[in-house]
Amino acid sequence: MRAVVQRVSRASVTVNGEVVGAIQQGLMILLGVAADDVQEDVIWLAGKVAGLRVFEDGDGRMNLDLTDVAGAALVVSQFTLLGDCRKGRRPAFVTAARPELANSLYQSFVAELRGRGVVVETGIFQAQMVVELVNDGPVTLLLDSRKTF
Repeated sequence: MRAVVQRVSRASVTVNGEVVGAIQQGLMILLGVAADDVQEDVIWLAGKVAGLRVFEDGDGRMNLDLTDVAGAALVVSQFTLLGDCRKGRRPAFVTAARPELANSLYQSFVAELRGRGVVVETGIFQAQMVVELVNDGPVTLLLDSRKTF
């Protein structure tokens, strides 16, 4: 399971001209599910995201997490995070989960974050979405439940 996590001052997702999810201060999370991901990946990644100390404390140090700053998360399914661009010019998505599994684990990730006390907004799975955000910092992190960078 892969995630691009961005600290934002605001973010929103629009589908067919209607805002379906929006947050102010918090984390924008683009979530990609691999074909071999399981519930343990969901639990690890949700715990990592919920506990990320990427918000500044009174001394200007990144020392606070989402709940410390009363922030929220906007989670958007993003299968293209599993795109393999090493060969040719067109990404291959052979490692991405099929929609049924991807949606199940995406929904599980959202529930796991909520269970950890995080306010969560979402996009719509498999919809054509317009994502807007203001990256604060900028702070952008890549997380992968299967490898370290």
